[in-house]
Amino acid sequence: MSRSLVTKASSPPVRFWTRWIALPALLAVWALLAHGLATPLLPTPVDVAQAAWREAASGELFHHLGVTLWRVAISFVLAMALGTGLGVFMGRHTRANAMLDPLLVFFLNLPALVTIILLYVWFGLVETAAILAVVINKVPNVTVTLREGARSLDGRLEQMADVYGFTFGQRVCEVWLPQLFPYLMAATRGGLALIWKIVLVVELLGRSDGIGFKLHMAFQVFDVATILAYSLVFIAVVQLVEIVLLQPLERRASAWRYVGGAHA
Repeated sequence: MSRSLVTKASSPPVRFWTRWIALPALLAVWALLAHGLATPLLPTPVDVAQAAWREAASGELFHHLGVTLWRVAISFVLAMALGTGLGVFMGRHTRANAMLDPLLVFFLNLPALVTIILLYVWFGLVETAAILAVVINKVPNVTVTLREGARSLDGRLEQMADVYGFTFGQRVCEVWLPQLFPYLMAATRGGLALIWKIVLVVELLGRSDGIGFKLHMAFQVFDVATILAYSLVFIAVVQLVEIVLLQPLERRASAWRYVGGAHA
């Protein structure tokens, strides 16, 4: 065990530029294929960039991007809050977990498309149904992740909190949250990737704005350049959130592993 820790701690650091090899290579392959096939069904990167510029100049891109980001943000906050609370509750109470686990498995296996269609049928093509559909599909995933985190809480730290008379707030902030932080980060990264995909389906099926709506309209006329333009712009925004916010938080959450490895 100590040998693996030392090996992990002494491994050379990954250089920053190595993270930017795969995407330019993919872009080059795409450009070569597009030029070789010369078909409207596979536009060149230049064609896609021109389509994105055209949509941005008209204001359509920023309007629909903003609408989709708003839906993603609202759905993400609600799903994380509900899933975290339910997951910790199930992880800390065996009887509640036994009672709620069948429901959790049911919703985990319920297709997102079915949920979206049913909510649109029951509530109509309204914003509430769209947000609720996304939240229902994401909460079970967050719950499963946080339940495992709650199960792994160190009992010795709980005893310490009892000895020092921690209040509930102190117990949450000083004992539970530091241990649950890696699980929260895992649920956050997975949740962001899943939620925006579900939001696009929600918009495609029943909204009159958003990137999913624009993809549907472009699909009607086989405008592949516009489809790729909207998709890549949104992916770029999500990638920016990943690099600027989520990756630094994840490094902070796992820093103790490398400190422990170097010490060993």
